[in-house]
Amino acid sequence: MDIVLLFPGQGSQRPGMGYELAEAFPAARAAFDAVDAALDVGLSRLCFEGPADELTRTENAQPALLAHSAAVWAVVRESVGARVRAAAGHSLGEFTAYYAADALTLPAAARLVRRRGELMRAAGEARPGAMAAILGQMQTSVEDICRRASETAGEVVPANFNAPDQTVISGEIAGVESAMALAQDAGAKRAIRLPVSGAFHSPLMAPAEPGLRAALADAAFAAPAIPVYANVDAQPVRTAAAAEDGLRRQLTAPVRWVDVVRALAAEYPGAVFVEMGPGAVLTGLVSRIAPQVATATCGTPADVERLLGHLAAGVS
Repeated sequence: MDIVLLFPGQGSQRPGMGYELAEAFPAARAAFDAVDAALDVGLSRLCFEGPADELTRTENAQPALLAHSAAVWAVVRESVGARVRAAAGHSLGEFTAYYAADALTLPAAARLVRRRGELMRAAGEARPGAMAAILGQMQTSVEDICRRASETAGEVVPANFNAPDQTVISGEIAGVESAMALAQDAGAKRAIRLPVSGAFHSPLMAPAEPGLRAALADAAFAAPAIPVYANVDAQPVRTAAAAEDGLRRQLTAPVRWVDVVRALAAEYPGAVFVEMGPGAVLTGLVSRIAPQVATATCGTPADVERLLGHLAAGVS
């Protein structure tokens, strides 16, 4: 059974994440401890206990998600590592994918995503923005809707191509609100404002780029041991330089998740796509993008036992 690893991004965090895993597996507990030590803060306690509003802060949610995914990977790596053919992650999850691919150490990855979250929060405070999910098929493209709204109201761009019927837009508040109205006029089922602290994956994040570039350089990337499919262009990344470049560009560029999943499905037919971390957001999107792909979640002790049981039984 070939495996493709998927790592979730911001929005999948919730209080209690990773607690049962850390209680059940010493390797998971050690991963949480390593992130705590790298950041010199009790992040694991925030994961396990909340409160939700503190956990949701960008600078906390990003390393928290990394920690949970790293804890899962620590538990299953010895059993599944030889079967893994590629990895990808949604936004923040792409950083976790590079950790799983041995391009980053866990302490370096934790410090890097913490800094990324701080920079993104600061950029959002300096230039307030908004994001919204556009659901359903429309009579015109989301790119055209964003262009029209930008011309009349304020800058707005596509930020996340999550599924054929779900795109997130991002930008200035007035531009996002105008694009939401235009989308509904064009046949969208719903247009929903998202509870975020900034206009992520848009030009409004540009002030964070110099700081992120410095943090990427400090992280000391190595070449990934397996290809990691980049958010910015859905291409497999195999060098340290390409990894840094893609993660830097990702800050202001859209997450092309539909293209990533389709590229992985074409390159690794028959592989099981395993979401490593809390929830099942990515496996849900995969089922809408490439329904033929088999998926599994791996974020709890029950998930771990199920996955390892399938491997032991030779289930493909």
